[in-house]
Amino acid sequence: LALLFSVDSFGGGFVVQSILVLWLSLRFGLSPATSGAVFFWAGLGSASSALLAPKLAARIGLVRTMVFTHVPANLLLMGAALMPSAGPAVACLLLRSLLSQMDVPARSSYVMAVVDPAERTAAATVTNVPRSLASALPPLAAGWMLQHSSFGWPLLVGGTLKIVYDLTLLAMFRNVRPPEE
Repeated sequence: LALLFSVDSFGGGFVVQSILVLWLSLRFGLSPATSGAVFFWAGLGSASSALLAPKLAARIGLVRTMVFTHVPANLLLMGAALMPSAGPAVACLLLRSLLSQMDVPARSSYVMAVVDPAERTAAATVTNVPRSLASALPPLAAGWMLQHSSFGWPLLVGGTLKIVYDLTLLAMFRNVRPPEE
């Protein structure tokens, strides 16, 4: 799980908010004020998605919640890279925000549910520390990509890596259910 979660974070490092703001500026000429408004609304969308995750997880399960919301979110991320103008690209990013954080509470709940109570602190550390480390390097590569082209290469690379994570997670853990499922 720690390795898989690291792949997700590595992919996410290509699309941290600062990289997305830079990309929107380089590709479409969006001002910092406009980008700020976009990411204000995206933040509200992300918060809303996290609030809906428990209800969805209760219906379809934790792993399915992680994957079935994350894949469309990352397809929208990749779609934003392919948009010819700012409006549709921003729309993709805003729609993505409505799905992109549903995996976070489901992931935490899943990890805590599949380990013994005495191991929960260690499990949280073993899965979260590598995630933090994995997200550190990609912004360097994303910055290099954007220095050479305003095309959304970081969005495509990040989205692809995150979808690989999702499909691998589903394949490996769809039958490993926590006791409450």
